[in-house]
Amino acid sequence: MRILITAGIDIGGKDVKVLLLNDGKVLARKKAVGGFDQGKVAEDLLEKSAKTADVSRKEIERIGVTGSGKKYAPPHDVEITEIGAATKGATFSIPSAKTVIDSGAEDSRGIKVENGAAKDFATNDKCAAGAGAFCESMSRALEVSLEDFGKISLNAAKSVPINAQCAVFAESEVVSLINSNTPKEDIAKAVNDALAERVVAMVKRVGVEKDVVVVGGLAKNVGYLDALKRAFKTDVLVPEYPEYIGALGAALAATEQ
Repeated sequence: MRILITAGIDIGGKDVKVLLLNDGKVLARKKAVGGFDQGKVAEDLLEKSAKTADVSRKEIERIGVTGSGKKYAPPHDVEITEIGAATKGATFSIPSAKTVIDSGAEDSRGIKVENGAAKDFATNDKCAAGAGAFCESMSRALEVSLEDFGKISLNAAKSVPINAQCAVFAESEVVSLINSNTPKEDIAKAVNDALAERVVAMVKRVGVEKDVVVVGGLAKNVGYLDALKRAFKTDVLVPEYPEYIGALGAALAATEQ
């Protein structure tokens, strides 16, 4: 029996991710900054993914797309919403998922899952203070890498509240903390706690049920995950390669067509 090769393309606010799938097995994962021509970036990533998987571009028979920039995607067979892609990818990776938190560069989403499908959801797409771009700008202000930003927050000596509900005003608070010589570790923890607080409030609107699964680029921030665990008072699960879960969901949608 011939096995179908499908591709999933996730064109997000910052990065483009491509994943190749064959009978439930991931053949390749590639990502790059989207820039001004997200469609070309996606097509280049498809070519590179095919090369990594040792297949020709023509052997990719179906393509599914998702993400805020999906209208810029190369020719494709299936479009799926970010909610649908996150749910498919998360439940494929962790079948016990009942609550999925998808935290990307531009926004975060809380999804209530029932029988492997999204039953309800909430988003904070009107506020950058609940998204990865907020962490990225704060890490630059502290002059630490995004990866270290999460790690150093675990070494904080005390909790420093950030009260602003807007990313712009929160950034001003962080600058004030820096100028008052507050340790970087304490500031990083404050930022991650503030981010998690907004996301938790959003997720609680749809209800929280274990297992809680976190996907998207922010799932690689250990400080953010720690803040979520404390806020939910339960463990959170993270699949391997959480930033590719949307692309995985899109590839699954193409397979199911």
